[in-house]
Amino acid sequence: VAGLGNVGNVGGDGAVDPDALRAYAAPFPDNEEKYLAGARRFPTIVPIFSDGGIASGKADIDANKEAWAVLSQWSKPLLTAFSDRDPIFKGVHLKFHKEVPGAANVPHVTIANAGHYLQEEQPQALSQAVVEFIRAHPQP
Repeated sequence: VAGLGNVGNVGGDGAVDPDALRAYAAPFPDNEEKYLAGARRFPTIVPIFSDGGIASGKADIDANKEAWAVLSQWSKPLLTAFSDRDPIFKGVHLKFHKEVPGAANVPHVTIANAGHYLQEEQPQALSQAVVEFIRAHPQP
């Protein structure tokens, strides 16, 4: 599926395996809108904007305000691990660092040489960051 599979290399250097990109598109038999509704909805609910998701409709704005109300009270350790070449989420980590109490005093990670699909382009670096975070912040 053209639209979904191509997103994998957004901001990256083309290092995402073509089979992995096809797997992201696999649940969608074609570009017919009825199959893409969920995939198109997801970006509108990611709580990266205080005034709503990408679409910024009233429902998105309300949902994002609710999400940030919860996140602004989150005191457990929170790791942000973003890539250095993702134009979609560039700078978003700063909002989490500033507004989520659990992000304070946690060493955050920017992983080099990756785009939007960090987990595909730099899986070892991302895994290592998560493992180190878990070891540094054991939960009872």
